[in-house]
Amino acid sequence: MARNIQDTFIAPPCLDDIEIVHEDDALLVINKPSGLLALSGKDPRNRDSVHARLVKRCPSIRMIHRLDFGTSGLMVLAKSKTMATTLNRQFQQREVTKVYQAILWGQLANASGRINAHIARDDENFPKMRIGEGGKPAQTDYQVLVTDMRANTSTVEFYPRTGRTHQLRIHSAHIGHPILGCDIYGTQASTQAASRLLLHATELTLKHPETDQLLRFQSPRPF
Repeated sequence: MARNIQDTFIAPPCLDDIEIVHEDDALLVINKPSGLLALSGKDPRNRDSVHARLVKRCPSIRMIHRLDFGTSGLMVLAKSKTMATTLNRQFQQREVTKVYQAILWGQLANASGRINAHIARDDENFPKMRIGEGGKPAQTDYQVLVTDMRANTSTVEFYPRTGRTHQLRIHSAHIGHPILGCDIYGTQASTQAASRLLLHATELTLKHPETDQLLRFQSPRPF
């Protein structure tokens, strides 16, 4: 029997602005700050969000994908239903390339690799996800960029091949190297090592929904 799960999270105020990276008649590409919801929550205290702010700029704006509350970086939004349909199709057919960078706890054994682990909802511990049978297939490729032996951290670039909820956060924890600042899947040490989730969407490549021109956007990580 499904449980009646309530989200009790209340987002603290986000004072950072949304950076407009690119805008034309069809789409909007932004740099989302950490600490801002992608969509408004049911609680009035969670009204502030990417969508709530941008709908004032463009009333017809439509969300195509999301970033977690703590994740910063690149997002694309459509300016009409027609453009949203085209962009959504690209995401569904995995024609969009997304790259993330994060700082993980510890030193990874391999300089690069693939994390292949199914992800399912953890109905007993909302909003957590869990690794295990019954979940959806999820794959994440990674490459270590920098290892800091003194701080016991590794800066990693992620190339997700699927787009599951919390995928990068839970996959990192699954291999024993949680993302710094992750308060859901991290250890006490890794969570307290940063004041925010150290995960940033650094690159987004897609086709323009009107012209089919290949567009590539980049955003350096702010940490």
